[in-house]
Amino acid sequence: MRVLLIGANGYLGRFVADRLLADPAVQLTALGRGDDADVRFDLASGSPGALTRFLDAVHPGVVVNCAGATRGGARELTRHNTVAVATVCEALRRSGCGARLVQIGCGAEYGPSQPGSSTAEDAIPRPGGPYGVSKLAATELVLGSGLDAVVLRVFSPAGPGTPAGSPLGRLAEAMRRAMQSGDGELKLGGLGAQRDFVDVRDVARAVHAASLSAAQGVINIGSGRAVRLRDAAAVLARVAGYGGALHELDGPPGPLRASIGHPRSESDHAAPVAYPYPDGCGSWQQADVRTARDRLGWRPRINLEESLADIWMEAACRI
Repeated sequence: MRVLLIGANGYLGRFVADRLLADPAVQLTALGRGDDADVRFDLASGSPGALTRFLDAVHPGVVVNCAGATRGGARELTRHNTVAVATVCEALRRSGCGARLVQIGCGAEYGPSQPGSSTAEDAIPRPGGPYGVSKLAATELVLGSGLDAVVLRVFSPAGPGTPAGSPLGRLAEAMRRAMQSGDGELKLGGLGAQRDFVDVRDVARAVHAASLSAAQGVINIGSGRAVRLRDAAAVLARVAGYGGALHELDGPPGPLRASIGHPRSESDHAAPVAYPYPDGCGSWQQADVRTARDRLGWRPRINLEESLADIWMEAACRI
């Protein structure tokens, strides 16, 4: 089976590439913007016609799209998350390869959900921020394309390679600095949010399974369990061997990007915030993962403690 992987150098794409390369039946071709891609192509600016010519030449049986942007303004997010997917869909429609499309979506497409609930694929998406909107638009393009396609809505990925700017990455960095400076207490803010964390290696297994399956539509990929960030911080402290006290800063939830590991200043409280939670998902998110079990034969295998141990190992190695 020849697989064309788009976005192989990204956070998720690297692990998807490793998983696919481990399958001796897969012939993998990587397409991306980097110099180390097999083929250099920018989805956000390249034409569908150019991509169609490449698809006809390579003739993949499966196209996996892990490319996209998580940060930036609405225009940039739309260009990388929506326009890029429109290019992929149009190129596949024009091509004679008949490839199956596995598109990586995200839990942010759903937006806030009721605390204590599990979000299933039939929930009405109400994204609470520009990132979720751009990803939902991409999902709708895929579902309306008429292609043999599946969208994996990945909730909160964790594990090795976790970006330092993500909530768990910031937790690890704050703890590393506290241990390095010998601080006996660590003050953290914005830990009230509860998220469904799933290890990136389990996500890669789901992509592999989706590539081999005939499943179509939307399939949630998560752990099926919401974890409060303050509880994740406690597990991380145990993994890291941090013996100091963890103090959560008082005040209403603010943007995690500004609060984790940094005491709030008066200016933090005064600054207008468009979305109380940067990912637009509110205080709670938990996936219903029964569809992934039933249609892909997939279950998460790696628990959050192992994911956090890998995050900490990378953080501790930073100088």
